[in-house]
Order: sequence, then structure tokens, then C-alpha cells
Amino acid sequence: MQGNPITRSVAELSADLRTGKLKSVELVENASERIKALDRKLESFVFTADDAHAQAAAADREIADGHWRGPLHGVPVAVKDNYITTDMPTTAGTATSDMNFARADSAAVAKLRAAGAIIIGKTRMHEFAWGNVTPPSKNPWDMSRVPGGSSGGSGAAVAARMVPIAMGSDTGGSIRIPAALCGAVGLKPTFGRVSRAGIVPHSWSLDHAGPLSYTVADSVHALNAISGHDPDDPGSAHADVPDFTRGLNQPIAGLRVGICRNHFFESNQSDVDAAIDAAIGFYRDAGARLVEFELPVLAYGLGAIFAIELSSSTAYHSRNLASGLVKGFTDDVRTLVEMGRLVTGPDYLKAEQLRRVLIDDLAKIFTDVDVIIGPTCPLTAWPIGEWTVRVGGNDESVLAASWRLTYPWNLAGLPSISLPCGFDSAGLPIGLQLASRPFDEMTLIRAADAYERAHGWKDMYPII
Repeated sequence: MQGNPITRSVAELSADLRTGKLKSVELVENASERIKALDRKLESFVFTADDAHAQAAAADREIADGHWRGPLHGVPVAVKDNYITTDMPTTAGTATSDMNFARADSAAVAKLRAAGAIIIGKTRMHEFAWGNVTPPSKNPWDMSRVPGGSSGGSGAAVAARMVPIAMGSDTGGSIRIPAALCGAVGLKPTFGRVSRAGIVPHSWSLDHAGPLSYTVADSVHALNAISGHDPDDPGSAHADVPDFTRGLNQPIAGLRVGICRNHFFESNQSDVDAAIDAAIGFYRDAGARLVEFELPVLAYGLGAIFAIELSSSTAYHSRNLASGLVKGFTDDVRTLVEMGRLVTGPDYLKAEQLRRVLIDDLAKIFTDVDVIIGPTCPLTAWPIGEWTVRVGGNDESVLAASWRLTYPWNLAGLPSISLPCGFDSAGLPIGLQLASRPFDEMTLIRAADAYERAHGWKDMYPII
């Protein structure tokens, strides 16, 4: 496996592609062979691009002619099946007929192509991004367990070393949850940092687009490529886009690391708590200053985001509800889409008011801290078909449990990242989550990269 190029990071691949030591055609063939061999078991891809070889050949010609576009040039990248593309169909995870999406590249896909990336295929997702399981995809660490959702196909594909980067979308944790359960890096940028134009929407005010990858640096290269204002996305921000690679290989002495002891540490699996405590110890020993605080408003946050997400999704599917097309949705998604009709106007306004309180409270906290640390999920990957889990001595639905620690950063629109920080007693990955101020991905990257460089988790992947 050590000689398999597609298992290497973007930085390693890019160096060889730029010098001609490695050809993009060779790399794409390697990735395609690995997808063909492994995905019969994992079922993480729904489409592969017929023109991937042609894309790679064009990249090789450009690089040979001295027109190197950057670190992603010639590198295979997969995208979640809600990213609309010209060369592959889009289903948004549904088998329902009569759901047709235009054949035009989403803004993020267009930017990835402009950066020279080879769009090699589309990954499976939970139907309309409304779940945390992503059937029929499997977790490559234990194929009797889920990869998470809704970007579970991207998580599984990256963890199995089929592609170094796979794009996901995140409404309540759908990039970071699969990253944590599959042992990958998952980066959710600030709301408005990356255009969502051309991505099938789930919740207008909560959706974020971002990468899952082998390493923090791989996600940084993707973030550099996809960031920037887009007038076609009404939520897109007019924010400067720095070179995020400047956050790599930086010291963290003096970094102020916040620890929210309520909510994030109240009901987790013991192995998860132990791994996060060890990560906190790393930051302390590296010279960071630990700052503990509480955020009481989070006691009401789950109800708030659920009201916003339910009503937003139901609004998007209003025509499908009226036409009866929703009857073709899977049972869990159909139930959630129909439930949104029960959210009243006052319910929605109260949820938005709580969101405002949370944003204001976090703004005050970020005057005293630079990043906030905690687990990504309170549990590791659960068995396929299991809908209730025992966490911290309590029985809890997997939906409520899995996104309990990720949704606050969607509700507040803040950047956050999940990266591997160990394994539980069953050998399943555990995710460390960091969050920072709005549009301060640089500090987030600095903190995440420092942890990753000091540990060997990024070099571990399942042998399938």
C-alpha cells in the first residue's frame, strides 16, 4: 500500500505532479482502480466521471507546458451528490423519479476545476441531506457500522484512501460527523465563506459547503480554491480571502483554548472523553492557555435548530408536498419533511431569537478565547440499523446524539473543524472538534494543524 499514490496527501502528490515525477493520468487511473476494487463493499460513490481520464490528460499537458495552477492541479477530488455538475447527474440522494436538476457546475465545482482538480465522481449522501446514516454506505473501519451523514459517502471515500479530498455539505454537522466517525478531517467554513450556489439546498440559513480530507493541509488547499464572494448565493459574504496555508506549521504557545464544560462534556462515551482530555493536555503542554466557561443557552439550542431546519426543508419541498411526490421519499426523510408543517411562525421566530442570543454570547466568549475545543460527536460509529444508542448512561436517538455537539456552530455560523484524535476500545475513530470566530479560519487551521503534526492519526487508515 505504501506505493499506492492515491493514499498520499495533496502536498506530496502536488510536488510530484508539478515536477512530472507523477502524471495525473496515472493518479486518476490509480484512484479509479481503488474505487472499483473497494467501493463494491463500501458503496460510497453513486457516480464516477466518464471524462476523468480526459481531465487528467489535459492537466498533464498544462503542467508540462508550465501552466501549473496550484496544489490541486491534477489531483482527483470527489463531490457530494448534492453538488450539481455538468458531466454527471445529480440525485441529492433520492431515488424518487421526476426530481430533475440542471446540468451546470455548482460554484464550488467550477472553482475546483479552475484550480485544476479532477472531479472524479460523486459520493453518496443521506436523502436530501436529511439524516446521519447515508445508506447504503458503510464505515471502512467496520463495515457493520454507519459512516455518518449526511456526507457519509465522502467520509467513507476519504477514510478508505480513494480520494484525498471529497466535498460535503453541513447543515447541523454533516461534514464533521462523517469525518469523526470515519477518521478523516472535515472543515466547515464560516457561513458565507464558500458559495452554495448550485448545491441542492436543505436549509438556506444553516447550509455550509466544505471539504473532507486526509489532512488539515489538504482541507486548507481546498478552502483556498473554493472561498470567495459569489453574487449567485444571497448568503455569500464580502470577506477578504487570505492564503490559508499561512496558518500551517505555526506555533500555538499563548493560544487561548476555550473549554465549554456544559453541553459538550455532559454525556459522552468514556473513550471519547478520555481522547478529548488528552488533546486538551496537548494544548496545555504546548503553551496554550486553557479557559473554562459555560454557555447556558445551549440547553435550548437543539430545539431552535430543529425548528429552523424543519421549516426550511419543508419550504424547499413545498411543491413536492403539494404534488404528493414526497410519498416516494424514504420513510425517515418523508417524516421530517412533513413535520416541518407543524412548526408555527412564533416557533420559528423564537428559534431565530435564540440563535441571536447564542451568537451574541459566543462573541463575548471569543474576546477571551481564540478557539473552543471539544468532541465532534459524543459517540463513535454505531451499528447499521440501530436508531437508539446508550451514551453517558442514557438512551438517546442517534439523530439527537450524533449532532448534539456539532449543531451549535451551524446555528452560530462559525467555522469549525473535526480531525482524528484516537480510537475507542473497539478500534473506531474519535473526532476532535475546534471552532473559532467568524472568518477566523486562519486561527482554526493553526490550532488544528499543530495538533495533527504532533500526532500520528493522519497516517492511519483502514485496510479493506
